[in-house]
Parts: sequence; structure tokens; C-alpha cells
Amino acid sequence: MPRYDLEGRVAIVTGAGRGIGRAIALRLAREGCRVTVADLDGDTAAQVADEVREFGAQALALQVDVTRKDDVEGMVNESIARRGPLHILVNNAGIGAIAPLMETDEETWDTLMNVNAKGTLLCSQAAARRMIEQGDGGRIINNASGAGKTAPGKGLPLGAYAASKHAVVALTKQMGLELSDHGILVNCVCAGIVDTHMWDLIDRETAKRQGVAVGSIKAQAVASIPLGRIQQPEDVANMVAFLASPDASYLTGQTYNACGGLLPY
Repeated sequence: MPRYDLEGRVAIVTGAGRGIGRAIALRLAREGCRVTVADLDGDTAAQVADEVREFGAQALALQVDVTRKDDVEGMVNESIARRGPLHILVNNAGIGAIAPLMETDEETWDTLMNVNAKGTLLCSQAAARRMIEQGDGGRIINNASGAGKTAPGKGLPLGAYAASKHAVVALTKQMGLELSDHGILVNCVCAGIVDTHMWDLIDRETAKRQGVAVGSIKAQAVASIPLGRIQQPEDVANMVAFLASPDASYLTGQTYNACGGLLPY
């Protein structure tokens, strides 16, 4: 059953073809949103849109490269043309790379920054321009991960990823201030150890580097979570749904931990 009054709202979720993005798209749809499911992989976007339609909600699937301005503007324009005025943007699209900073090459750095930071900027700009034209405010919610607030540590070689997610936190804070006069609320979610393909990749590649068994890195990370269990994508979607709701109408420029107690601040 829906918990929040989001009936008839239009939401765009990027990187929604699987994992956290899929969970967010499904949750917002259950709350009454008409959801645009955007992903670089058009097939997975279509599959999630079909899942949304299975329980009677409206969905639009789009193949989108968030690093390309034309793609992003086309996503926003098509969503509005086919689903109505835009109320919510969730910047979830993101990628990771496993390498110590001293081994991170320019191509890896540029790719991470383009998707995780530039993609967030481009999507936010395109959505905010239309929200300003509409004159009814809006919500922009960024997914930054716990790596956006703290260094992953010596044992997890995710420095470039962390740098890109720290950029998302900074974008959130500044854009929240700049868009406040328009009633557009910009907030950020920092998740912890989420049970996704990305964490499987981190575990596999880090284990290989350290010469330990696959699964052991992930197990150590989960053991450090105060609540004692790995986070599910739905745990992140819960926070996003709240930030999209009327209950969050006095929150902007903030970063919220949804991490099972893992992050210290």
C-alpha cells in the first residue's frame, strides 16, 4: 500500500534498469507516480517498465546516456510530452571502478567523473529548467553512496569512485541553495553496503588483488554494519520515496545516510 501522496506525480529515474534504480522506480510507481525508466541499457529499462505496468502503474522506458546533453534533454522532453509535467528527478545512474588511486588512469577517471558527476549535473540542469518553467517546484534526489562522505579505506581501492561521489554531494548542497527560490528541493542519499552487482564486482576484484577468497571482502564489509545485515536496494528506495513526498517539504541541500548505521556522520 502507498504511504505517501504521490498520485499523479511524474518521476524520472536514471540508471533504473537494475539494482537500486529498479527498486526506486518500482517504489515510486507504487506510490502513484508515472515513472520514466531511463537506462543506458534500453532492454533492461523496458523490462523494469513492464514490471511497473504489471501492477497497473504508468511507465515509459527510455535508453539514455547521461553523459550526453542531447540524450538528457531528449529524456526530459519526451517524458514531459508523454507523461505530463515533471515533478521528480532521481539521479541514480552511476558506475564504479576498482583500482588504487596511484593505478587509476585518465580514461577511468574521466569515465567515472562523466557518468557520476557530469551526468548528475546535466540531468539536474535539464530537469530544473523545465520545473522552473512549470512554476510548481519539484524534487531532485541524488544517489551518492557512502563513498560520497568518507574515504573507502586502504582495503577498498575505490578512490576515483569516491571522488566522483563526493562531487555529487557538493552538487547537491550548492544546487539546493541555487534552486531554493524556485521551490525545487535538492537532496542526496548515501547508502552503505548494498546487495547489488556493483558490490559483487568490488568483492571479486578486491579479493583478486588481495589473494583472498571471493566473498570474503563482501562478508567483512557486511560484518561492519551495525544493523547486522546487508542493505537491500529497497532500503534506499524507502528514503527516496520519503524525500519525494510532501513530508519532506522543508528539506533541501541535505545529504541523508541510509546505511544501517555504517557512516559516522
